Amino acid sequence: MDYNKIKEAAKNYEADMTKFLRDIVKFPGESCDEKAHIDRIAEEMRNLGFNKVEIDPMGNVLGYMGTGKTLIGFDAHIDTVGIGNKSNWNFDPYEGYENELEIGGRGVSDQCGGIVSAVYGAKIMKDLDMLSDKYTVLVTGTVQEEDCDGLCWQYIINEDKVRPDFVVSTEPTDGGIYRGQRGRMEIRVDVKGVSCHGSAPERGDNAIYKMADILQDVRALNENDAADDKEIKGLVKMLDEKYNPEWKEANFLGRGTVTVSEVFFTSPSRCAVADSCSVSLDRRMTAGETWESCLDEIRALPNVKKYGDDVTVSMYEYSRPSYKGLTYPIECYFPTWVIPEDHEVTKALEDAYKNLYGDARIGAPETLEMRTARPLTDKWTFSTNGVSIMGRNGIPCIGFGPGAEAQAHAPNEKTWKQDLVTCAAVYAALPATYCK
Repeated sequence: MDYNKIKEAAKNYEADMTKFLRDIVKFPGESCDEKAHIDRIAEEMRNLGFNKVEIDPMGNVLGYMGTGKTLIGFDAHIDTVGIGNKSNWNFDPYEGYENELEIGGRGVSDQCGGIVSAVYGAKIMKDLDMLSDKYTVLVTGTVQEEDCDGLCWQYIINEDKVRPDFVVSTEPTDGGIYRGQRGRMEIRVDVKGVSCHGSAPERGDNAIYKMADILQDVRALNENDAADDKEIKGLVKMLDEKYNPEWKEANFLGRGTVTVSEVFFTSPSRCAVADSCSVSLDRRMTAGETWESCLDEIRALPNVKKYGDDVTVSMYEYSRPSYKGLTYPIECYFPTWVIPEDHEVTKALEDAYKNLYGDARIGAPETLEMRTARPLTDKWTFSTNGVSIMGRNGIPCIGFGPGAEAQAHAPNEKTWKQDLVTCAAVYAALPATYCK
């Protein structure tokens, strides 16, 4: 494999990739409204000579390059979050901007840059006659990830009947190779009370007061240590082999957390005792934790047990129609996943990267100090479609993508042209490295 030719080809496509990315993000593309993004991506795939381009009934675009035996996936979710308070932006988030080094706009880092590099990585394989009977490349532009991570891949695997040998997530990795992430789930706690006139609150049963007690226990679960004298042992306990057989990977991914994200109540009026109170909990899970264990630990909190049948602990369900009108319900559970550091996929991606760019992360000058201070192989802070690909379905998944985690969901979002080039080159080299 001629790595210099791969790097040269990727660099030569910098202007084309920049234009392609700016074409995508000039359209709003929030979850369930991604049609313009999908259509532009499908157009580019066809123009670049992909063997097959399909848009499935959910609205995901699947582009195939090559016809070999092993199916290797490159995934990019192409929906974005909204822009928030527009006064926080220094430029139009959809018009964006570019200069010699950067591209600005909503979605350039999170994560439309990933689809751009993946599409052109496949094009480079074709240009340099790197395709063989050993592998086919599948590039997916997937929908609704910002709403419900992994839902798109549940559909691709179970309904489209597509199951790659492994998948590269092209979410932003700050120039690194990421082999896992904490999981998450969305928990709801409902508490019942009895209303009465506010002038005599003792006649009722205030659901908000009950919830206040429960929330102190939730806070303790997040903040306590795991000492023997603690009635509520903190989630940090999962970093200890005494409590968790998967403690080594838990230490790599980081401890789980829980926090209250929403509060709801019902009351006949502002002059009455509240007769119900509910909260949403954002639960981040490390290795060794499951949805069952997370629900059970909330149910076991002292004040949840104290209020007995007046408390219900459950998991949310997501059931919002895609832009094509398809509804595909799923529980709001997004499992932890981590691929071993010595896995053949991990090693193949590390080999491809190192043969092209050496042993350290690279990037634009403003990113370099931060990036080179971190190990080349690391993990994400946030969640990705890997929760379905590997977390639910056991397909090996690894991450390498253009842009920066810190740019995700932030105003004045930007990415770097060098990242688009670097990732396209690594993507082009990976399948042959894996299959040799």
